[in-house]
Amino acid sequence: MRGRWGVTAVLCLLAGCTTNEPAPHPHYVLGDAYEAGGVWWYPRDSYDFNETGLAAVYSDDHPDLTTDGEAFSQSALAVGQPTLQLPSIARLTNLETGRSVLVRINDRGTPTPGRLLQVTRRTADLLGMERDGATQVRLTVLPVPTEDAEEGVGGAPMPQVAAAPRRDVSSTALAPPPGARQETGRVVVASSLATTPTPDLSPQPLPETVTQGAPQPGRLWLRLGGFQSYEYAAIQRAKLVGLPVRIEPASDSSGERFRVMAGPFDSVAQADAALYQAIRGGVPDARIVVE
Repeated sequence: MRGRWGVTAVLCLLAGCTTNEPAPHPHYVLGDAYEAGGVWWYPRDSYDFNETGLAAVYSDDHPDLTTDGEAFSQSALAVGQPTLQLPSIARLTNLETGRSVLVRINDRGTPTPGRLLQVTRRTADLLGMERDGATQVRLTVLPVPTEDAEEGVGGAPMPQVAAAPRRDVSSTALAPPPGARQETGRVVVASSLATTPTPDLSPQPLPETVTQGAPQPGRLWLRLGGFQSYEYAAIQRAKLVGLPVRIEPASDSSGERFRVMAGPFDSVAQADAALYQAIRGGVPDARIVVE
């Protein structure tokens, strides 16, 4: 049987048979809210995204294309993330080893709310991540490379530019420039003008440059929300009886004065169990963070 199928495959190739594999078509993606892993996710543009969490490695059953239409490859420096604009370029750091690389965010993920992102095998190998289990990471979006990546694939929202009114536009006949020949009614440049080629939208591979920093592993916590009022923070805490929940001053620039946290947890299994308890208790946007 194996030999017969081998001959059939060769004959098919010689005859020019086509396959049913979808062709890559990279394009910008944001998308509407969607449900995955038992929670709702709300995609939004974020060029200052800088978050910690747990990362997992892609399994072998991924479709041929990523969410934004690129060819999926376990050898690419690429990750999947639930809410960011696609594509984006970010620095991914393994907090446990201190290693970091540039990655392309081109896919939606992950299958569980307990993971910040999924990474390809090549990314995991460069960062010293175990292929099984979860690794403490930090993901930092790089604004300028992200804008360049969006521009490269097309489809991203562009600012509206008002066109000049037709009546205000005037034209003047000019002498032909040097090197041009004059024909009746038009000027033709002597050098031939080739048709603009269709741009190749296949993303260029990112450099496999690993930056070694100091390892910064932390404790696992649940982030359960931020509030301007202590009263609302206390209401959130009351939903989570049985978890080690506390209210503490917020230290970021979001305008929130209080944040509700649970933990710390001694293992990934404990953090995962607490996360699902929080989701069942009415806090669907609870997330595991590293501090």
